[in-house]
Amino acid sequence: MQILQRIADAWGWRGVRPRALVMQNEFGNVIFADDEGQYWRICPEELSCEVIAADRDDFARLQNSSEFAEDWAMSALTEEARGVLGVPPAARCYCLKIPATVGGAYAADNIGTIDRGELISFAGDMAKQIDGLPDGAEIELKVLT
Repeated sequence: MQILQRIADAWGWRGVRPRALVMQNEFGNVIFADDEGQYWRICPEELSCEVIAADRDDFARLQNSSEFAEDWAMSALTEEARGVLGVPPAARCYCLKIPATVGGAYAADNIGTIDRGELISFAGDMAKQIDGLPDGAEIELKVLT
């Protein structure tokens, strides 16, 4: 399944209508443009999908920001992941096994690899399930096989 379709299926509940994939990083973060020209970022480790730029010019300014560049590259974590897991194949990316939003650490023992599409789907599904819960709310994860 194409990444744009995965985004639409997994994050459609947030009102997204992806038109073009713009960027992906090694931790499965995705930036895409929608039908209205807005730029969105999916951060699977934070279970978030938010507008980051209103239009192309706004996005260009954001890309020139050193703060954005540092956050996007996730350099230290990426280097740690490479040291432990090597470089993942093209269709896969690094991920936090337990997303930070639900208590997972940004640490080597919580890093794995996953198919990029599966990560987008998982993050969107989990985000929908916990949407609206207050910070600090207790949740129970059930793994169904």
